[in-house]
Amino acid sequence: MKAPPLLPEETLRRVARIARFDGISVTAIAGVFALLSAAGHDVSGAVVGVIVAGAGAVELHGVTLLHAGEPRAMRWLIGSQFYLLAAILGYVAWRLGSPDPLMIDAMRKALTSDQRQVLKENGVTEAEFLQMMMRLVYFSVGLATMIYQGSMATYYVRRRAAVLRALEPEI
Repeated sequence: MKAPPLLPEETLRRVARIARFDGISVTAIAGVFALLSAAGHDVSGAVVGVIVAGAGAVELHGVTLLHAGEPRAMRWLIGSQFYLLAAILGYVAWRLGSPDPLMIDAMRKALTSDQRQVLKENGVTEAEFLQMMMRLVYFSVGLATMIYQGSMATYYVRRRAAVLRALEPEI
């Protein structure tokens, strides 16, 4: 037997709780990366961290609007997911187009002599391998972002009607 649908008020509480957790998580994680990048004199990393943290702030603004009973809150929650998706995919595209030489150098130094030997035996240069690994990492980040942010946007869209019902004034 299928469980009955949640009451709109319960849906509103759950959406607000999830959005608050997601917004705080995004803001905190991106903020830490922005600070670490700034401390390491990586201006581009710090800028990207601040842009991504902004997506978390947008989501938290949506939560504030939900608590204030504003129906437009759902637009902010949904929009924050697309803003974050665009920010991360933009970063991925940028990094694929201009790889970070410091990261490639760190990866090169991390290769063991056994790994270098396997690459040599298979006719793959270190540069080719490192380029392939960078692509794999950034494509994975892009794919994970599309799945997660797409899922969050879908979650908010599917609950929009129930949340709007919960926000309607009592007559």
